Amino acid sequence: MARDDGGEQGQRVLVVETVGAPPRRRRRPKRVDPAAEPRLLPLTRVTAIRAHKPFDSAEEAGEWLAQTLADDDATDDAIAAALALLNRALHAHAVAAADPFGAELSGEHAVAIRVGHGSGAQVAAGRFTEASDVAARRSSRSRRRQREEDLRPQERVAAVLGGREQLDACETLVLRARADLDAGRRREAALQLRVGLEALLVELDGALADPDHERDMTELEARRLEAGEAANAALRGDLPVDDERNVAELITLCERVLRRRRVLRG
Repeated sequence: MARDDGGEQGQRVLVVETVGAPPRRRRRPKRVDPAAEPRLLPLTRVTAIRAHKPFDSAEEAGEWLAQTLADDDATDDAIAAALALLNRALHAHAVAAADPFGAELSGEHAVAIRVGHGSGAQVAAGRFTEASDVAARRSSRSRRRQREEDLRPQERVAAVLGGREQLDACETLVLRARADLDAGRRREAALQLRVGLEALLVELDGALADPDHERDMTELEARRLEAGEAANAALRGDLPVDDERNVAELITLCERVLRRRRVLRG
């Protein structure tokens, strides 16, 4: 059971189950046929249920589904709400289990996405009275991922693994700040941004002989105090609106600087 802001208005339910789980792994090694195909992997089925506003009838639920599927934005909103709930649970689990390798998921990770309606017993078991398979359109976050794909990341991965290139610390820190901001963890985003920006200003100083790069670096240097103030506010509690806006703008600007370097370096 999940609630937004501790109230009933945003009450939702997240149901997670593993389908086709293999037997528990043995403690001791077991000989296998080296030519044998690997076992099929289990699937995790996740159902995000809107519980705070049930439908009065099957007809009303059917109308909602038809309207949602007919509107791309409404379909995107339904998918985004489910993913936000799932990633909120994954993040909480990672922190509770002290697991530094916990990862959040996007729609592209799903084998299938379905939007539908059903009775309480049905949706609790991942079933529906009526449902449709849908595709996750590229959100703004996904469009950023597409731009990264256009920048040939496979070539850079090969260069890093081959020792021909190193990743800068600021790249990892800015990515973490973006992930926190998109997940609604604004305090964490502000704290990540402060160290990410400081690292970027050092690591990318003079990295490109490009007027746009120099202009963006000058703006980041001029606004580093804003990042520090936002981080200090984050230590005290929720971010004020102005600090939240500054964090979003500075993360976007850092991303632009990093993206430009990748593009111009080829």
